[in-house]
Amino acid sequence: MRLGIFGGSFDPPHLGHLLPVIDAAESLGLDAVRFVPAAVQPFKIGRAGASPADRLAMTERLVAGVPGFSVDAAEVTRPGLSFTVDTLATMAAEHPDAELVLLLGADAYALLDEWREPERIRQLATIAVLVRGGDRMPDTGARTGVRLLQTRRVDISSTELRARVADGRTIRGFVPDAVAAYIAERRLYR
Repeated sequence: MRLGIFGGSFDPPHLGHLLPVIDAAESLGLDAVRFVPAAVQPFKIGRAGASPADRLAMTERLVAGVPGFSVDAAEVTRPGLSFTVDTLATMAAEHPDAELVLLLGADAYALLDEWREPERIRQLATIAVLVRGGDRMPDTGARTGVRLLQTRRVDISSTELRARVADGRTIRGFVPDAVAAYIAERRLYR
């Protein structure tokens, strides 16, 4: 089994997260993809707008109905900071016969050497770097186990969506209706 892992804050999750991952899953022949919302990202301490539980619930609504896609609550339920290396180690132990493929945006890949145990991350998973259409391909040097994938460009950011909600503007069309409804019901980002 080839298992894709896509982590992030998902604050809120949107189609800019989903559509490139669908492309990557098809291109890489992934059997399944797990979206993994971080409880507390080390690079974003104190910057989350919604609680980990709300971001988990919204991410579940984002992937609902996409075959093979699911949400993993490991980082939300694990105490402390969310580290990708811990998540990958857990998934490798739970799925010893699976090939793990860590899906990263080019911006996240550029910071990989600053993450906790980057070499162990590289040992645990193949890394697929999702490069948005029109962006320059990052330099991977002589690294093996890194695959560059050109994906569609979807210019949506969570920062923009939080600002739209705070200003009373719609986010419909940027997120699935179920995510927009959840944000409205919970009065998030106001």
